[in-house]
Amino acid sequence: AAYVSREVKGMKTVLAFVACIGLCQALYFHIAETEQKCFIEEVPAETMIVGKYKTELYEPTRAGWIPTTPGIGMHVEVKNPQNKIILSRQYAAEGRFTFTAHDAGEHVICIGTNSTRWFGGSKLRVHLDISIGDHTVDYAQIAAKEKLTELQLRIRQLLDQVEQITKEQAYQRVREERFRHVSESTNARVLWWSLGQTIVLILMGVWQMRHLKSFFEAKKLV
Repeated sequence: AAYVSREVKGMKTVLAFVACIGLCQALYFHIAETEQKCFIEEVPAETMIVGKYKTELYEPTRAGWIPTTPGIGMHVEVKNPQNKIILSRQYAAEGRFTFTAHDAGEHVICIGTNSTRWFGGSKLRVHLDISIGDHTVDYAQIAAKEKLTELQLRIRQLLDQVEQITKEQAYQRVREERFRHVSESTNARVLWWSLGQTIVLILMGVWQMRHLKSFFEAKKLV
């Protein structure tokens, strides 16, 4: 019984970790001057993406991170699956950026500094939190603005989640169809290549037989 209890607890821990991976996308990274970090978010069409960030500057005298000085900000650039820029703006040292992915697929989000003259070549630490779909909605603000009850707010959340799931399913169907086309095209090419090889081998065999027959006839062996 104790073994089963430990196993159940372990499964709960794994499930909680997996759920956190799906919902939590907060991270931080270090960046130097003129350096740019890029992230890929694969989302369905008509999905809103919100990124919140905060930058800190390393202070050697304090051996720690402090808020960045005025004038140092961030440049955010977003490209859609067709490699077209859909967002390119300068932002302050702390803030948020928002865009809607009108095309399904991989969107590349690149973040870099807007300054090339930092003090002593110090590095920045960027805290980034990316929210996707219904996770971008501030339901507390909606409830306060529209004066919704707890039940009405929960129904609103469920409807948004169902809409996001529908978008995900539609995108997965598109991916499946695309993969099927690629597989069918690859299989067709393999088939034609095999047929081509077979035809070449038959032609070579016929040519060799005729060549040998001509050789034997010339030597009067047949």
